[in-house]
Amino acid sequence: MISLFDLLLLSVALAMDCFTVSIMSGVILRRPLGMSILRMAVLFGLFQAAMPLLGWLGTAHFSQYIESVDHWIAFALLAFIGGKMLKESFDDDEEHQSFNPLQLRSQVLLAVATSIDALAIGISMACLGYRHVSQLAVPLLMIGVVSLLFSLLGYWLGVRFGRMIARRLKPELLGGLVLIFIGVKVLLSHLLDL
Repeated sequence: MISLFDLLLLSVALAMDCFTVSIMSGVILRRPLGMSILRMAVLFGLFQAAMPLLGWLGTAHFSQYIESVDHWIAFALLAFIGGKMLKESFDDDEEHQSFNPLQLRSQVLLAVATSIDALAIGISMACLGYRHVSQLAVPLLMIGVVSLLFSLLGYWLGVRFGRMIARRLKPELLGGLVLIFIGVKVLLSHLLDL
């Protein structure tokens, strides 16, 4: 079993992708938008908590399949969304820019993409002696809450400092590059066992 301190470190590590994406959403939107951003943070927290549970549940039957492709799925989703943002950053017509971090579809895709690598955490938990769902309650709750809080903080930072960034660089361009970077980081960390 994992100590509470190690669990907190794990939760922070998992929340970093949510934090980064939330910062970029704040930079793109440049204004506080309460309920929509709360929904995004809740989705990030929910998916970050649900993926380890799915990994834990699938350990007996599917672990070798999930573990062998989770990094490719995360990379593909993040590269797709990031590539779309890059393309739109060069489109001068505001009406053709379709990426909107407020859309539920975009939020769900980002939540899934940033949490896919958490499947491996669930597999690891099964190997570390978590035998019953009740034993997972505290770890999953901590992962979800930390991801939610980091998402809210990231969005606030993006809104707060986004104007300075937006003056120097198109937010969609920066956001697309960040998402592609996260995808490449996930892919390389699995392929190179980093």
